[in-house]
Amino acid sequence: MPDKPIRHSLPTPVPAVAASAAEKTVPLRINGKAYFHDGDPDMPLLWYLRDVLRLTGTKYACGIGACGACTVLIDDKAQQACMIPVKSVAHRRITTIEGLAGGTLHPLQQAWIAEDAVQCGYCQTGQIMAAADLLKRNPRPSDADIDKISNLCRCGSYPRIRAAIKRAAAATQAPHK
Repeated sequence: MPDKPIRHSLPTPVPAVAASAAEKTVPLRINGKAYFHDGDPDMPLLWYLRDVLRLTGTKYACGIGACGACTVLIDDKAQQACMIPVKSVAHRRITTIEGLAGGTLHPLQQAWIAEDAVQCGYCQTGQIMAAADLLKRNPRPSDADIDKISNLCRCGSYPRIRAAIKRAAAATQAPHK
């Protein structure tokens, strides 16, 4: 068998060097901890969370910000991590499902369990994060308010999700005197 000729590739251009390492490092605050991303600043936050930090509770589904499976809280507001470049969340507070509760289950997580809201479970972390945003803005949401959460559930668990959100809202309300 004749030897194959060696193929030489064209030289790869060397990228421009930043004036300092700080220009390429993105400071992040995730679940109360400081991180520094020194990779591609345009990397979607979802991939940083899942692939770099191994916080896999935030799910990948559609990749276009339409389904809500990747919902996280950024400065307490629900946003889709698949659409947000890491550079745009520098110095902001990012909360994932892993950081929602702290040392004990969050009232939403407790309510999800009590109402058996999970079917396949894939969308549920995004649902819970969107519900956390809703309850922060509106501690006594109506059915119509809850129905405005745009996260999709392919299993159709919406009645149980609604019940769980209402249960969590009731659990976090101070008793009336």
